[in-house]
Amino acid sequence: MYVPATPQPAAPLAPVGIAATDPTIVTPVQTELHARSYQLNVLAGHRASVTGTLLEDHRPAPAGELVALQTLGNHGWKTLVRARSGANGRFRLNYVPRQTGSRWARLRFAGNATELATHRRLGRLNVYRLAEASWYGGGGSLACGGSLTSSTMGVANKTLPCGTIITLRYDGRTVRVPVVDRGPYVAGREFDLTEATKNALGFAGVGEVWSTS
Repeated sequence: MYVPATPQPAAPLAPVGIAATDPTIVTPVQTELHARSYQLNVLAGHRASVTGTLLEDHRPAPAGELVALQTLGNHGWKTLVRARSGANGRFRLNYVPRQTGSRWARLRFAGNATELATHRRLGRLNVYRLAEASWYGGGGSLACGGSLTSSTMGVANKTLPCGTIITLRYDGRTVRVPVVDRGPYVAGREFDLTEATKNALGFAGVGEVWSTS
């Protein structure tokens, strides 16, 4: 004998525009880079270093995450060295530069499927060489234009183009100044610091300074 089938209630449909939650989808968490200490003023051939911590959602990230030290050049950010985080998200980056110069530096974590990318600016990586210097004051015209006063920041150099920005360091102090004049004309000396530059560095008179050019 034929018995008709009992109709089954249809499964309710999700409202249009509301997607069902997929438990397999993981939302990446926020990350942060903290620099605990760093040495970014070094002589060429000496080690620059950065130590810090990678945080994941305000907690130490797992060990094994890759952190990079980068500098900004003419074609964007360039990675100098990478290191993996250890226990408690801590990392240490060591880099030995061979060429002088001054570039902006940052830490960079590229992120992954579970962690968002992040970066942290560090200031400038200044790589120096030793240069013999003296200073001069008074007044008069500057070879690169303008007049010398007690507040003129800059240096005299025999060959660097006028306006070239150099970073000088002496006794823990650092300044960035332009080439404003020609000189010095004493054998063995490369720079004549203006009075204002001398004072900013605490430079005594004649001796060695660190120079990025």
